[in-house]
Amino acid sequence: MNRFVLASAFLLAAGAAYAAQPEQPPAGWPQLPPKAAAPNVKLVEPHLRVNRAGKGAPRIALTFDACMGKTDPRILSTLVDQRIPATIFVTARWLRTNPDALKVFLAHPDLFELENHGQNHIPAVDIPTQVYGIPAAGSPEAVAQEVKGGADAMIAAGIPQPRWFRGATAKYSRSSIEQIRGMGYRIAGYSVNGDGGSLLPAKMVEKQYVSAKDGDVIISHINQPTHAAGEGVAASILALKAKGVQFVRLQDIPEKGDDGTTN
Repeated sequence: MNRFVLASAFLLAAGAAYAAQPEQPPAGWPQLPPKAAAPNVKLVEPHLRVNRAGKGAPRIALTFDACMGKTDPRILSTLVDQRIPATIFVTARWLRTNPDALKVFLAHPDLFELENHGQNHIPAVDIPTQVYGIPAAGSPEAVAQEVKGGADAMIAAGIPQPRWFRGATAKYSRSSIEQIRGMGYRIAGYSVNGDGGSLLPAKMVEKQYVSAKDGDVIISHINQPTHAAGEGVAASILALKAKGVQFVRLQDIPEKGDDGTTN
């Protein structure tokens, strides 16, 4: 009996020790510092709006994140065929695997503004934590690498120097906002979450889009061609156009973001 108790205690201790081992980040990610022992990391999710049109057609800015993976042809073809301007935030990871979509973007500089979504799609937070289960950069040095690495990849791909940055998850610490602004970027928040991280069903996406008002900035994703959300995004763009919405890019219209992200 004593041997059984000792053996059980040993196995429990071994299991606890194994569970305590830190998770290894994917290959190619910047080295992350240990997770903070102290909780209560306060993050902000900034809002962004463009100047309202006032009288006449409402003004809305469409922004899309190209995080990684592929490109949704339903959305891209709608934007091109309907001549809809949009701001696209690309990561270095997405650029490596989507050369054909990049050619389309670059072939239509009158429609598409390409901006920085980071190197490896890591939350640009300078404190060790997780955001939606994703390990954050965790230090000022790693935040700088995420921002600079994304810009370097864009320039190497023939894209002009980006002026806007939107980090993975669109959440930041206030100190990382100050750091990124110090690197010369405005930080792109949003005011309407169009597709819930590309996870909403098509009909729910349409409800989100139809709620947009004059001056709103909509965030959606253009890198999930197998998700139902993309169908809703494409249909919603057509519906807004039919209502006479004036679509703008962030580079075209003065804007204002909270939490010190733009002003």
